[in-house]
Amino acid sequence: MALKIRLTRMGSKKKPFYRVVALDSATRRDGRALEYLGYYNPMKEPAEVNIDMERVQVWIDQGAKPSNTVKSLLKKAAA
Repeated sequence: MALKIRLTRMGSKKKPFYRVVALDSATRRDGRALEYLGYYNPMKEPAEVNIDMERVQVWIDQGAKPSNTVKSLLKKAAA
């Protein structure tokens, strides 16, 4: 089972809101997540990022690979 940490889209039309989730790589984008790790709201100024770094590290230790977008959000959240 290949694990991924990626974004799933929430919110309404033209007002996106994303959750950072851990899931199996074969699961569709908005499919059932194994765990919710945080959120990203690009509609606020500045963009709001809230991620549970401890839980992300647990998933990475289990072999989960973050997507490119999530990697950049993790850098923002750590700063």
